[in-house]
Amino acid sequence: MMATLLAILGWTAFGLAIAAGLVLDFVGLFGNWIILSAMAGLWAATGFVHFGWWGLGGMLLLAVLGEIIEMVAAGYGASKFGGGKGAMVAAFVGCLVGAIVLTPLIPVPLVGTMIGACLGAFVGAALYEYIVMEKKTQAALWTGVGAALGKVAGVFAKVFVGVAMLVVAVLTYS
Repeated sequence: MMATLLAILGWTAFGLAIAAGLVLDFVGLFGNWIILSAMAGLWAATGFVHFGWWGLGGMLLLAVLGEIIEMVAAGYGASKFGGGKGAMVAAFVGCLVGAIVLTPLIPVPLVGTMIGACLGAFVGAALYEYIVMEKKTQAALWTGVGAALGKVAGVFAKVFVGVAMLVVAVLTYS
């Protein structure tokens, strides 16, 4: 009876961790690391029976890939909308600053982080193009739009990577 109760509680906690990871991915946070931690925790809790080194290694590589994709997406968007390398760097810095500054200012949990990151990418790339590159306002703003769209695309790619991690977990579950 106690073992059954513990198994139910453990699987419920595992499911909640997976759901939380995907939600965190959707707002540009560290959800894939929560998913990986949940998998590793389940692996350890079951006596290292499920998933194995190959499965966890694959999920680790995917988690790193998701972070890289998300990190470069805003800069890639800025470059595709007319920005140079400096705009790419400014978009990345803007993402970080915007997320940090707007998270506490927008009182909706997690939404402030995503809005802040997108707005920060926009402002960073646009200001760089306007001030440093001395582009006209419309061209600078267009680059900012590209950076913001790139950030959104990066977040969706990161969620996709989180789902891919779950597929790896299912395929390597023994």
